[in-house]
Amino acid sequence: MSLTVKICGLSTPETLDAALQAGADMVGFVFFPPSPRHIGLETARELGRRAKGRATKVALTVDADDATLANIVEALRPDILQLHGKETVARLRDIKRAFGLPVMKAIAVETAADLTALSGYAAIADRILFDARAPRGATRPGGLGTAFDWHVLENLDPALPFMVSGGLTADNVAEAVRVTRAGGLDVSSGVERTPGIKDPEMIRNFIRAARASEDKAAFASAGGR
Repeated sequence: MSLTVKICGLSTPETLDAALQAGADMVGFVFFPPSPRHIGLETARELGRRAKGRATKVALTVDADDATLANIVEALRPDILQLHGKETVARLRDIKRAFGLPVMKAIAVETAADLTALSGYAAIADRILFDARAPRGATRPGGLGTAFDWHVLENLDPALPFMVSGGLTADNVAEAVRVTRAGGLDVSSGVERTPGIKDPEMIRNFIRAARASEDKAAFASAGGR
């Protein structure tokens, strides 16, 4: 199975085009006002049209209510909803039923104990995203540019459709793939010049490094032949 690469937090036509032209499989758009990557509905509408048919469009929300989700779905026309808050298993089920879209659930990870809720979410979510736990006192979820101990994921069922996020860069992506055997990678701050401002060259470098790590992993699994 090929590696899925997601560039998240895109907010301008220039950076979206850079991601699409470099071969991103998924492009993510943030709908959470405290984030420097938050976009409004009209921007979402424009970027959604630009990405249509070129990559999987992902709408990232944090504990959004149905009315908010409905507005986002109408504007972006996403292919999948990424739920990055404290949504329960029941809430995931309700959202899938209400909007008829696949859902990706983010789970904050610091230690193996953080995986105790995985089975419940995995039974409903179409994908799981493992992200670093937010630092103490943070006002928004996610690792905010820091990585977690990837070895926590070493014994996961390889059939589980999951992605890894948190602190990824072009320099460490190969190690993340080697340790976790993840089927997907999700990067945001690791391709930014400053918080919320994506760098087209960093996007291209990350995707290039991710594809190289995929080739290396395939070579290793074939016994180096």
